Amino acid sequence: MTLMPPSLVDSDIVSLFLRHHPLVVARVHDYLRQHGRLFLSVLTRYEVLRGLRYLGSQRLLDEFERLCQQSLILPVTEPIVVRAADIYAYLRRQGQLISDADILIAATALHHGLVLVTNNLPHFQRIPNLPISNWAQ
Repeated sequence: MTLMPPSLVDSDIVSLFLRHHPLVVARVHDYLRQHGRLFLSVLTRYEVLRGLRYLGSQRLLDEFERLCQQSLILPVTEPIVVRAADIYAYLRRQGQLISDADILIAATALHHGLVLVTNNLPHFQRIPNLPISNWAQ
């Protein structure tokens, strides 16, 4: 088992976990054995929860709630908002904006010194100094 750094798990990885993507499931379980809990942004909780409520799948909602109980849900705080505004300004100047939710998730990872675990590399690679990992590859 490879040592995994403390990481913030993005919505797309959570969705793959809930769809039982074998590599993602294995990596989530390895991470939990090493760290005891996942780190999720409150925005990831919102994005996944809204999708599952729309689908109306109680089984997936229950599975997601169990995952959240094993996680620390990180709030959006004033320092994260300020950092996100800087990221927004940088990306807008570059002509490479991404969604506000993704910017706030990236700012959360940077603020807490966490690696962002995502399958959305094209968006998050635009953000300087953001360490990224993809548990789906």
